[in-house]
Amino acid sequence: MSIDQQEYLIRDAKPDEFLQIGKLMVQVYSQLEGFPDQKEQPEYYKTLYNIGSLTKKPKTRLLIAVSATGKIVGGVVYFSDMQYYGSGGIATQEKNAAGFRLLAVDPTIRGKGIGKLLTTYCIDRAKEEKQKQLIIHSTVSMQVAWKMYENLGFKRSKDLDFKQGELAVFGFRLSL
Repeated sequence: MSIDQQEYLIRDAKPDEFLQIGKLMVQVYSQLEGFPDQKEQPEYYKTLYNIGSLTKKPKTRLLIAVSATGKIVGGVVYFSDMQYYGSGGIATQEKNAAGFRLLAVDPTIRGKGIGKLLTTYCIDRAKEEKQKQLIIHSTVSMQVAWKMYENLGFKRSKDLDFKQGELAVFGFRLSL
């Protein structure tokens, strides 16, 4: 079942919402089957928990999906300049490109199109900024998101792949 997109607003998170979003991010990523846990990737989870601190980087936005009742149901970090993207590999060297990372949707509402809504919002921002491409990463544990990205036109880009510890991370590009 998909959502009525009018029921949700995508907007920049406010500083007093950062902690709530960080907790949601940790909850979502820690529940991914086959994804490293907090003991295996403590710095990654620290980044998730402190997700709002990424907005201190230039041209970086923490976007959230908010229901009509004001409930935060998802979030993603959008980068207008890839030098601030913060991944491994060569992605941070890409020019004329935007990217997004750390997309998470509240498990109680998963499967209703919130991830797609956040993703298309990022695509629209990149187009408005006249970027030539949008870059993202995914893992094998994120097959639902991976399929959604491919359905939206993202193509695998092996040159963007890297390893985060033992975790294989796979790059994708969307030409705009």
